[in-house]
Formats: sequence, structure tokens, C-alpha cells
Amino acid sequence: MSEAHHRHGAYIGRHAASERLPRHRHADPYVALVLRGGYQEAGDEGRFAARPGTVIVHGCWTAHLDRFGACGAEVLNLPTVAGLAPGVGTIDDPDAVARMAERDPLAAAAHLRNGFNRHAVGMADWPDLLAEALRTDPDLALAQWARRMKLEPASVSRGFARAYGVSPKRFRLEVRTRRALTALGDWRGSLADLAADHGFADQAHLTRSVGAMTGVPPVVLRAKSVQARGDQTG
Repeated sequence: MSEAHHRHGAYIGRHAASERLPRHRHADPYVALVLRGGYQEAGDEGRFAARPGTVIVHGCWTAHLDRFGACGAEVLNLPTVAGLAPGVGTIDDPDAVARMAERDPLAAAAHLRNGFNRHAVGMADWPDLLAEALRTDPDLALAQWARRMKLEPASVSRGFARAYGVSPKRFRLEVRTRRALTALGDWRGSLADLAADHGFADQAHLTRSVGAMTGVPPVVLRAKSVQARGDQTG
């Protein structure tokens, strides 16, 4: 499906029993609503067991892997609307949203937003605790965290990668990169200052990380953001 369809339309993904989708990234925000079956998602916001009625709101440039259950899954993907911040919760009547999405995907997303019951349904094994710690503090020292948890650092790296499809060091770098991307639009200082403020070694390190995540260097993204602000005020 094209990116334009993903941004402005709706589609249903049907996944086979025990299917596994490796870690992948979405440039645009979107909402996933489980209609049938279930799966486990492990991504930037944590690891969740998704069942019928589960709603997962994904932000820009987020990545995750999916492991589908014995019955597979049917998942409705919708565009986001204002007021739907990234997170996880449930909705009481997913089929009503699906029927509405056939006629008007944006109206369906707004209906979902109004009935969205946001709550924490994440797992709480040590890889999930580490993911939460890294989201809270990207400067976290992994070896010290492992010692506090009475785990070997090498085991932490392997176990986290099995759960999330990425090493804890890479996960931490991506947390920093997404934070820098969020700040970039309103940043008034230099890119070197932005890099220092978000824990990068230097501007070149920031540029490589942003380019790896988005395919575009930060100087181009910043110029587009300035242009967009000008269009809104012009």
C-alpha cells in the first residue's frame, strides 16, 4: 500500500497464525485497532499483548516488531487525528469503527478517539523495565542498570534484542534521535547545540542518526519545518 493511502485512508492487515514481522519503522503516525485474533507488539512505547479491541497509537518514525498468535490477527489501520497521542488502550466496539472506516477513515479515527480508554497494558519483564528506563533516561548506563538488576551485561544485550529486535544501545540512540526530531521544529539554536542538548557526541553524530531514521539530514527537515510555519502564517 502506498504511503499516501496509509496517511489518508484505512486498510485491514490480515496476518497468518504464528506470523512474525521483524522490527520495522513507520514514517507517519497511525492507529492500529485489533479486530480479530491477537499479537504481541514490542516497540518504542513498550511491549504489549494486543487483543480484539486493543488500540495502539503510533507516533512519527516509531519502530516495532510483531509476533502473531495461534489464530493470526486482523488489524484495522487508521490515520491519526488531533487529540490521539501515542499510547495504548481499548475501545468497546471495534466493529463499529471498522464499519465507519469503510465510508470515512478520518471520521472513524475521530470516533475511536472519543471512545478510547487509555490505560497501561504493557508487559513488565526485565526487558520492558529496561525499555521504560531508557525512554525515561537515554543517558542511562547499561552496565550499572544490569548490576542493579543482578544480570550479566551480555545477557541483558541478548535478551533485550530477542524481545525488541534491537540492542539496548540502539534503542537508546533511537530514543535520543526521536527526541531531537521532536525538538527540531521549534529549535532556534545551532544543530551543534541541539546535538549536545540531546546527548549526541557532536553534530555529525546527530546528522547520521537522524539520516538513518528518516532518510533525510536534520538541516533539510529543519528547513521544511520553517517553510511549513511560514505557510501557516502567510
